Amino acid sequence: LRAAWPPSRGRGRSTTRTMSHRKFEHPRCGSLGFLPKKRARRQRGKVKKFPKDDQSKAPHLTAFMGYKAGMTHIMREVDKPGSKLHKKEVVEAVTIIETPPMVVVGIVGYVRTATGLRCLTTVWAAHLNEECKRRFYKNWYHAKKKAFTKYAAKHADGAKDIERELQRIKDYCEVVRVIAHTQIRKVKLEQKKAHIAEIQVNGGSVADKVDFAKQFLEKQVPCDAVFTQNEMIDVIGVSKGKGYEGVVTRWGVTRLPRKTHRGLRKVACIGAWHPAKVQWSVARAGQNGYHHRTELNKKVYRLGKGEDKNNATTDFDLTEKAITPVGGFPHYGQVNEDYLMVKGCVVGPRKRVLTLRKSLLEQTSRNALEEIKLKFIDTASKFGHGRFQTADEKVKFMGMRKRKIA
Repeated sequence: LRAAWPPSRGRGRSTTRTMSHRKFEHPRCGSLGFLPKKRARRQRGKVKKFPKDDQSKAPHLTAFMGYKAGMTHIMREVDKPGSKLHKKEVVEAVTIIETPPMVVVGIVGYVRTATGLRCLTTVWAAHLNEECKRRFYKNWYHAKKKAFTKYAAKHADGAKDIERELQRIKDYCEVVRVIAHTQIRKVKLEQKKAHIAEIQVNGGSVADKVDFAKQFLEKQVPCDAVFTQNEMIDVIGVSKGKGYEGVVTRWGVTRLPRKTHRGLRKVACIGAWHPAKVQWSVARAGQNGYHHRTELNKKVYRLGKGEDKNNATTDFDLTEKAITPVGGFPHYGQVNEDYLMVKGCVVGPRKRVLTLRKSLLEQTSRNALEEIKLKFIDTASKFGHGRFQTADEKVKFMGMRKRKIA
């Protein structure tokens, strides 16, 4: 850039473009698009927008829920003609999300109004699991556990009321969603209360949507009925909580010089004399983490089945092994149910419930269209420097340990 002559003094601007300095102008620290930075109201990620409905397609679900187990790494061959990485092997980090089948327990119909969607009616299944009913009580131990006992009688009396409500949905509604809950008992967590969410049904006419949802009532829906391999999905959840933190960590502002009086991890000037208040855009200390976040475009690398005991085997690595690493995933344990493998990291700590949603946009990028062929999935211990892919491999190399012999 050509400097103006004579050089501009202070913050004055000349007609020609001049070299500036961070002392005078720089991008602000931290985005204001995520305000307010406060603790999320719910731990389950909420879908605030579902994909646009395309009636030319067959009816299908648009979201699912799972539990974050941990991370590992894989090796694959890149398929990108023209790229320097084409036909080369790369190692990438992946996240394992345990996804036991979800159970559909209800159907909701919405009508469009001038102020948005309005719920017209809800139809529930005849039988609800205990883990689902626990969600409706604060204290299950002291409760009478009478939820939905009267509603179940509607199904016993010929289900005339149920059919009438389903017909109302077909006649008046534009949006159809199912109420589904996770089978948290299948995931080895301390919690017994299932997570419940509404999942929108897209594709086909409204009558087709209702018939599609009705056939799934009280039935299990596996993850591979919603997503496919190589698909790009969105992950919605609540981030890992950090507690109350200062401005340097929370906003990334610069520390003050070493000799600063009364602390240096601060903002030096929090505003001018007038307006006589602290502006909302000034970096301040406060809650960091445990925020509701939506991460876009996570590529699905594999959909593993729980009943397959060799669900970490590939065409190139024929070792008989499951996805659980030696010693289990740290602070999580064994993955015995279906799982979803996505590229990179996802929001939240392990054991956190995650909402997985189909992408809102039609994916056309090379990364989205690339077909993934895994060569190797690492199952070495994640607690220390793992050397062995399976427990049997460790025993062959090191011999039987004393406590095993005893």
